[in-house]
Amino acid sequence: MSLHEACKASAVPAGEALRVVIDEREICIARTEDGTVHAIDDLCTHGEVSLAEGEIMDCSIECWLHGSAFSLTTGQPLTPPAFEPVAVYPCEERDGVVYVDLTPAAAN
Repeated sequence: MSLHEACKASAVPAGEALRVVIDEREICIARTEDGTVHAIDDLCTHGEVSLAEGEIMDCSIECWLHGSAFSLTTGQPLTPPAFEPVAVYPCEERDGVVYVDLTPAAAN
């Protein structure tokens, strides 16, 4: 696993998301209300809109433009109009920093 520094952990409060660019890849770092950090592709597969601008609900994020929701753990779309999943990346929080492995996790 090759980890890349994504952001300070404090930049992503519970229930919020942040768009970061790592090696020219747009990533959405999202923290659920329980404090768990997730990393997924930032662009919605339906309309190429930043998911980091969406709303986190339980363990999903909803695209603000057309309402597609994606699982933060699997990347699968949970509601239309999106039908294609987004990539999910392994990530971890250590010493106040969020790190992301740019190798997508295996699809579930």
